[in-house]
Amino acid sequence: MRVSAKLNYLRIAPRKVRLVADLIRGKSVDEARSILNFTVKKSTIPMLKLLNQAVSNAKNNFSQEEQSDHNLYISEIRVDEGPKLKRWRPRARGQAYEIQKKTSHITIVLDQIDKDALKKPVKKTSKKEEETKEEKTVSKDTVKTKKEKPKLKPEAKKVKPKTETGVKKIFKRKAF
Repeated sequence: MRVSAKLNYLRIAPRKVRLVADLIRGKSVDEARSILNFTVKKSTIPMLKLLNQAVSNAKNNFSQEEQSDHNLYISEIRVDEGPKLKRWRPRARGQAYEIQKKTSHITIVLDQIDKDALKKPVKKTSKKEEETKEEKTVSKDTVKTKKEKPKLKPEAKKVKPKTETGVKKIFKRKAF
């Protein structure tokens, strides 16, 4: 059962709305509500209203019970660009610059959580991992363990003879 809700012509730029949409994508309805309640962005309020609208659509259209909020998750959320309101701003020397006031269209799709999907997924192994497992088992059985070489002590550092530096070296002359 897929339930959708749309919000058209929201007067917030789609780039800003997508920041909030990415936070709740794939989350359950309860988790998405708590995320939206504690997020400090301008687009969280309309997004929360849209989420509540989608849940009420699921209850009314598909006669879901009150406890069905726990079974719903956000399967798809899409933020598209709406029409731009074009305004003009006066600039120096008689010029005018265009200002684009952008709008957004938001579509949210809810779906039920499958009980089978909640079970542990089977982990797939790649061919490389399988080959390394086989090599390890073969190497343990057939190859004899090599004797480890004893670690050598580090060599003592050679002490360099001290050379004259500084004032003594400068005034040392051969002429005298």
